[in-house]
Amino acid sequence: MNKTCPSIRGFLIQQRAPAWLFAGILAVAGNCETSAAEWGAFRGPSHDGSTPETVRSNWSEEPPRVLWRVSMRNGFSSFSVSEDRAFTLVERRVGSNDSEMCVALNAATGQELWAASVDTADQYDGTGISGATGPRSTPVVDGGRVYVLSAYLNLVCFDAATGNRVWSHDLISEYGSAQPIPWQSAAAPVVEGDLVLIMGRVPGQNIMAFRKGDGALAWSRHNDGMTHATPTVTTLNGVRQVLFYAQSGLVSLAPTTGDVLWRHAFNYNGTSAGASPVLADNLIYCSRAYPGSTTSARAGAIVVQLNYDNGRFSTAMKWRKVNQLMNHWATPVHHGGFVYGIYGQYNSGGSSVDLKCVDLSNGEEKWTRSLSGEGSRSGGIVKVADKLLLLTETGDLVLFKPNPASFSQVARFSALQGKCWNVPAVSGGRVYARSTTEAVCVDLAPPAPPVLAPLKTSIAKSGDTVEVRVSRSDDSALDAATASRIRILESLDLAGPWTKLLTDPALANGVLKVQKPFPAGETKRFFKAEQIPQ
Repeated sequence: MNKTCPSIRGFLIQQRAPAWLFAGILAVAGNCETSAAEWGAFRGPSHDGSTPETVRSNWSEEPPRVLWRVSMRNGFSSFSVSEDRAFTLVERRVGSNDSEMCVALNAATGQELWAASVDTADQYDGTGISGATGPRSTPVVDGGRVYVLSAYLNLVCFDAATGNRVWSHDLISEYGSAQPIPWQSAAAPVVEGDLVLIMGRVPGQNIMAFRKGDGALAWSRHNDGMTHATPTVTTLNGVRQVLFYAQSGLVSLAPTTGDVLWRHAFNYNGTSAGASPVLADNLIYCSRAYPGSTTSARAGAIVVQLNYDNGRFSTAMKWRKVNQLMNHWATPVHHGGFVYGIYGQYNSGGSSVDLKCVDLSNGEEKWTRSLSGEGSRSGGIVKVADKLLLLTETGDLVLFKPNPASFSQVARFSALQGKCWNVPAVSGGRVYARSTTEAVCVDLAPPAPPVLAPLKTSIAKSGDTVEVRVSRSDDSALDAATASRIRILESLDLAGPWTKLLTDPALANGVLKVQKPFPAGETKRFFKAEQIPQ
């Protein structure tokens, strides 16, 4: 899904005057090629639920276009998208048994390219809750391979193009891992450098790192209990680290060695913690649901301030909301000092679940919008450039502005049927989303910019003045935005050094022009026009 702008050809124009040589060169500064940001991991390439891509917002005038829709059996796995393939996990009948399958789809058409068994689909907890069943993790794509951790702790590496199994580890049989916690393993693997990191629930070595290439165990350490939260990879104070929300609380490790960089305790009541930590500079937000009656089992949200001094990290509690601001499993996103997310605990009794904006500095709720009255509860949210995109439980895509003053909906579209308990993926202007019954790809790409004629330079001499002109090769007018990104330089030698003209060029009738006197006795001078990409 690469997009390359039309090439702008450089050329040399020479005009001879008595004892004087003028040369004009057109050059392009920087790389003109851009590509769509891939979404190869859970919550995107930066592990923070965001992408720099933009999507169009004129859904009323131009409704979102469904590129494809396919049936898809049980599962709460999200999509990962890479190299024109979309990957997810499903529960599928193979012969007389149910299997947890990794499925690869053509990202443009939805055609199934391959399906490979990850593990036997044993009984998933929650089957009786309104169809809440199926795989809970999300595949991770990196370097032409797909990494999957099954609900029952089978770690598998597939070839992304063919679905052939490259290597695998059954953590229960090979390493003595305990059976998964209630609701089974739901966290996605994390790829960092040449390692795949997971929580494996092996006594005394619960956090594990395997080599991407051959699956060899690089290290396994610590006794921090497993949760359902996917780790977050980040760089804090120049130190690369992987942040786990474990049963002990927040645990940050050096990925290459597993050494602990810092810890901060946060209660766990033995049921579930599904939302990943959210990072904003030196603040770390974390939340869980399932409030208990005892002090040790209190749920809610915390913000931890991370300090760094003399090469060591330390943490301090900035604020805590006890049994409030509970993220059940949908991780919020951060924008401008605020987190936007889905709050409240979903259960079969229909408790309230709301969309909220929360001030990271003090935990103040800036606004609340109920999702329960719309028949939608827990879904997922991502940040797309300067907008937020919500997938509701009932399959609506809702585009809104990250505005702490009030909820500001931009557009809404009904995209899916079934139960959506996951986060959408965004790649190449397309939104990939799924439920327990189907998957869909929606085209929301902004209009492509018009293809413009390449630029040309020309030089004219009049008396003791030379004029450098930059225009389009088809003589169409330059616009002010393009002209503002063109600078003209001069040199006495083609090899440089080059200096910017002291006089700025002016745009007149669609042509950029600048005049310059030349010294008496000078025989040659070179001029170069550079176009700086946006």
